[in-house]
Amino acid sequence: MRRLLALALLVAAWSAHAADAPLKLWHAYRGAEEAALLKATGLFTQKTGVKVELLALPYDAYAAKLTNAIPHGAGPDVFLFNHERLRNFQAQKLVAPTTDRIVRGDYFANTVEALEVEGQLYGYPLSLKSLALYVNTRLVPQPPANTDELLRLLPTLSDAGQGRFGLAYESGDFYYHAAFLFGFDGPLFDASGRASFQTQGMARSLTFVKKLQDAGYIPQEASGALVKSLFNDERAAMVISGPWFAGEVASSVPYRVVALPVVSATGIPMRPFLGVEAAFVSSRAQQPQKAHQLARFLSMGEASRVRATQGRQIPADVAVYQLPEVRDDVLISSFREAARHATPMPNTLEMARVWEPMKLTLRAVLQGGTAPEEAGALADRRYRALHRERPPDASFAPWLGLAGALVLGGGVWVLRRPAAPLPFRQRYPDVARAAAYLAPAAAGLGVLVFIPFAVGLSLSLFHHEAGTYTFVGLANFVDILASRGYRITEPLSFYFTLAVTLLWALVNVVLHVGIGLALALLLKNPLLKLRGLYRVLLIIPWAVPNYITALMWKGMFHRQFGAINGLLVMLGLEPVSWFTRFSTAFAANVATNTWLGFPFMMVVALGALQSIPQELYEAAEVDGASRWTQLRRITLPLLRPAMLPAIILGSVWTFNMFNIIYLVSGGEPGGGTDILVSEAFRWAFQRNEQYGFAAAYSVLIFVVLLGWSAFTRRLTRADAEVTG
Repeated sequence: MRRLLALALLVAAWSAHAADAPLKLWHAYRGAEEAALLKATGLFTQKTGVKVELLALPYDAYAAKLTNAIPHGAGPDVFLFNHERLRNFQAQKLVAPTTDRIVRGDYFANTVEALEVEGQLYGYPLSLKSLALYVNTRLVPQPPANTDELLRLLPTLSDAGQGRFGLAYESGDFYYHAAFLFGFDGPLFDASGRASFQTQGMARSLTFVKKLQDAGYIPQEASGALVKSLFNDERAAMVISGPWFAGEVASSVPYRVVALPVVSATGIPMRPFLGVEAAFVSSRAQQPQKAHQLARFLSMGEASRVRATQGRQIPADVAVYQLPEVRDDVLISSFREAARHATPMPNTLEMARVWEPMKLTLRAVLQGGTAPEEAGALADRRYRALHRERPPDASFAPWLGLAGALVLGGGVWVLRRPAAPLPFRQRYPDVARAAAYLAPAAAGLGVLVFIPFAVGLSLSLFHHEAGTYTFVGLANFVDILASRGYRITEPLSFYFTLAVTLLWALVNVVLHVGIGLALALLLKNPLLKLRGLYRVLLIIPWAVPNYITALMWKGMFHRQFGAINGLLVMLGLEPVSWFTRFSTAFAANVATNTWLGFPFMMVVALGALQSIPQELYEAAEVDGASRWTQLRRITLPLLRPAMLPAIILGSVWTFNMFNIIYLVSGGEPGGGTDILVSEAFRWAFQRNEQYGFAAAYSVLIFVVLLGWSAFTRRLTRADAEVTG
């Protein structure tokens, strides 16, 4: 009886604790949107007494964290996300339905329709997001109504040599280009719902944008930060962006927001994607009733007013537009009007598959590598290569038989070993103490190395699709090694990427060692003044986080605004479009990584040089040896034992140097400068979460490095025998 009472008290205490636990809310907001969300959740807490714990996540990793955390009960109760991933979330059973809880008339009809999958509704609409035209009224008193008027305005507003442009937007991003595609009457999907790239509208839209860039009316390689800077400095008269851009416009810039112009050639308005941001309730929410209450609260009433007035969002709540501060807000009303012509973004899996092929195609055209008429075929080839068919299911029986054979063989080997002359405890009396000392390190290795390796190795035998894992055996490895779907000379091929990776590692290590050793020899010279200061300055590139350095170099390689091209222009040379060709993009990556890597080799060489006895050099000078002879016969042989391990370590680091490739060239052109580790990342997180395929890539990377390790081990052993 006492035990039952204690158990009941324990259950009651746990239930009370769960009821008092705060709701977990995940989002990817920043700036004014995040501040508005904090205020809205504060209002919810005041009204209901339920606390809300917010977690802001980087957008690029947001979806992957949701799909990994929610199935294991470690995710949020409510999360805010755009609707285009809804079908994928629904297939993985990550979201709870809201069909019986939502009142359709409370929201704009198209926002509710966007949240519908197979007759069920999921989530509560928060806001509309689409693109519109920001116009600097000081430079453009009358916004263009169509593209003919736009083309008449742009020459008077643009001077690319002076860094002034009539129009600016992120031209390399398909999200922005979609407005032109639909305006030129180009479909994105055919009647069967499959992605369609080889259309007349696609070619015409790409031709139009390419002409804008070639004429200097829009900036090249434009990023969000560049567009913001140009508009705030009044060097861009008009900008295509969404409501989030309003919070970044300087107060000194007079502007208005209007709908995108009509395409004169077709008579169709530019129709950007319509995104519906919603509050989704997790299917694994600990407190589902309160989670639905929070999600609905954020989508309506006072929370909508706060998000509109403070966060500058375009609410999906119909009633909030009756409030004067929302109804009379020019920005909100302008975006609401622009959204009328927007194209709702499909929430199908097919939509998720078009981003990378279209990004590749768009950049290839703008960089001059592909003609607009051929771009559709390029996108279609990349689409078919990336989205491979699901491999056939494999049987577990052979693998279980193999595992059994290994266990049996191990048992036979143990039993057939000759018996030891003494029992184990007598041979190793201190084994318990040794195990106690080694246990923390062994646990760390197990958690950080062996368990992840075992999981990755196991995952490589499975195929992942929409949250479901199916056993396919060695099919992932066969597809990779057979280069199925593309030629071995194409960037997506394992062999092409392996060759690029080996070239990348070789060139970088040679430069790191050569520059590091040369600088070490200079700094060792006793006649050099301020040697300490030079050492500190030369170590700075190594001390700065490599992702910061990568972004700095990325900016310096910019086609129009980069410092390197600026220097070339000063010297009377033509500026280089660094990321349009493999050679220049590879050189940009190498230059960045060399800047990062030479200080390490310099420090190692400096330390090794200090250990060489000065008497050897004095004796060599007495014998008449030149400086070159001393370097070959004394310095280099005595540096070898210290430098060889550093070279091996540096080669492994460089082989897996993900940050530089991802941040500087981004794999451009067309994935040509990707290395194995960045290619594995893309298969896992940018190509419909093909985790098994990415894991197989990782296993092959491990095999390559294992072979390199065996080679270097023999190399160091031979070196030790020679020097010994």
